[in-house]
Amino acid sequence: MNDQLDPSAHEWTQYDRLILFDGICNWCNTWVNFAIAHDPAGQLKFGTLQSEQAQRILHDLHMPTTDYQTFLVLEGRCVYTKSTAALRVLRQLSWWWPLYYVGVLVPRPLRDVVYDFVARHRYQWMGRATTCRVPTPAERERFV
Repeated sequence: MNDQLDPSAHEWTQYDRLILFDGICNWCNTWVNFAIAHDPAGQLKFGTLQSEQAQRILHDLHMPTTDYQTFLVLEGRCVYTKSTAALRVLRQLSWWWPLYYVGVLVPRPLRDVVYDFVARHRYQWMGRATTCRVPTPAERERFV
């Protein structure tokens, strides 16, 4: 999915790259830690899908506001989901991680089948927290 958001309705369109993730998902939090560790320039910002701003975005995109089926990557006004979002994140990381962006050559429906399988089992595999992630003082500037 690649949608557009109205900048006048969504303040988060001001960020170049914003990842909105399920704040209680341990799998998602592990990937946020990974992204932070491999983004030394601090290009990526983070927010939880449970936040008020993210809830408005989900509502405007006609996406579930409680049973999260994907994380979102906002690049200005553009919104990416599922495997496309994951590949766009990898493209921004250091070292050889951007090479995985070649996966964009695989048709999106095939990529999203794999993404959906992982999304369905993430809580089962890694559990969930009782509250949303709280960034450490060192991470605080990376979170909106």
